[in-house]
Amino acid sequence: MIRVALADDQHLIRAGFRSLLDAEPDLEVVGEAATGREAVSLARRERPDVILMDIRMPDGDGLWATRQIAADPALSGTRIVVVTTFELDEYVAEAIRAGASGFLVKDTEPVELIRAVHVVAEGDALLSPRVTRRLLERVAGALQDPPDAARLQGVTEREREVLALVGQGLTNEEIGRALFLSPLTAKTHVSRIMSKLLARDRVQLVVIAYESGLVRAGSADRGSTARHGLRSRE
Repeated sequence: MIRVALADDQHLIRAGFRSLLDAEPDLEVVGEAATGREAVSLARRERPDVILMDIRMPDGDGLWATRQIAADPALSGTRIVVVTTFELDEYVAEAIRAGASGFLVKDTEPVELIRAVHVVAEGDALLSPRVTRRLLERVAGALQDPPDAARLQGVTEREREVLALVGQGLTNEEIGRALFLSPLTAKTHVSRIMSKLLARDRVQLVVIAYESGLVRAGSADRGSTARHGLRSRE
């Protein structure tokens, strides 16, 4: 059973999410919060697998709550999906850097919301299919620090290739096709990179790819790096 917590200051949105999630046989809503501080308390009390987190809430917003939860070692198994709107795009980069495992727009189709909970609960990262490319570019634009290539010290050339494709939003299957690898081999590379870079999840790898200069704004077309010189080599 996947245990889910809801954090949103609008009761109708929480009620809608609860109705959808509780209808699934393997999902259980274990609590609701209307403020950032309540969200942190709920997380510490229930230790849910997934939190659907709004950004704009009183008494500590969703960004603050995400930072508190992600920094708590006791909550290392809790994953946060930020639920946002186009008007809040500027906050997405901060949410990801704070420790969110992904984001969805509030008018996401019910099937995508349910899929999101499953994907994140399994330890993967979620980038909403509708807006992934657009938001990746905005995330990149929000990272103002100069590239820090030193972050990739100890990462092999092959792993840099994989990381660049992760940074463009490609799945393991797509990375495998681009580099002539099996999806399992691609997944192994991604897991090894996460371990080396101490990344919480795949979304943090996207940020690292941009922060290190490995991927730049404007290069997030699917498979573009593969078309510009990536070769097949184990």
